[in-house]
Amino acid sequence: MIDNLESNYDCSNAGGDLEELQQQLAGMQNTELDEQAQQTVNRLENQIQFIKNKCDIRP
Repeated sequence: MIDNLESNYDCSNAGGDLEELQQQLAGMQNTELDEQAQQTVNRLENQIQFIKNKCDIRP
């Protein structure tokens, strides 16, 4: 998981970062999650949305 995403995020890294985050998220979905795991899923989803919004990437 990417530790820090800030307003100065370099969009040239978006392709690799998004792929990594989406793979991590896919590995956690469709399983029973405890509270900590659900927080991790939420963080991954937020990071994916941040990168897409920041770098103007559409689904």
